[in-house]
Amino acid sequence: MPELQRLRPDHAPALLAFEQENRAYFAASVPDRGDDYFTHFDALHAARLAEQDEGVCHFHLLVDTEGEVLGRFNLVDVADGTADLGFRMAEKATKRGLATTTVRHLCTLAAEEYGLTTLHASAALDNTASRTVLTRTGFTPTGEEIWLSDRPGLRYVLDIAGGS
Repeated sequence: MPELQRLRPDHAPALLAFEQENRAYFAASVPDRGDDYFTHFDALHAARLAEQDEGVCHFHLLVDTEGEVLGRFNLVDVADGTADLGFRMAEKATKRGLATTTVRHLCTLAAEEYGLTTLHASAALDNTASRTVLTRTGFTPTGEEIWLSDRPGLRYVLDIAGGS
């Protein structure tokens, strides 16, 4: 059974492999990270860990029993009881309910472990999978239309005060 793990230094090789193997798949629905992300991956990984140590972000990986990364689930821009949720799943791990289950679990962690009360998320209008996960986990559209790189999208919100 896959396990949600808080990002650690030793996750770097598996996380890089996850990003490389799924780059084209991700680019079809979310903005591409660009070549610099891969060129400077070690420095970026260290920077994410530093942000996590400072409490401004909480990064998580969904890892299978062999240590392979199946997904990323991040809470970023933590401030005043709120954070932005972002997630991405490996192509081979989709359509099994893992994203929905993991977002639900992360919402519980956000409330119980990190003391958050409200989560925000964004998804491109053409990213049906992410929008479905957000809706299934209780997020509601705010009505705010946004742009995610060159794609129109929507903002979502979830009140997690008292648990999800």
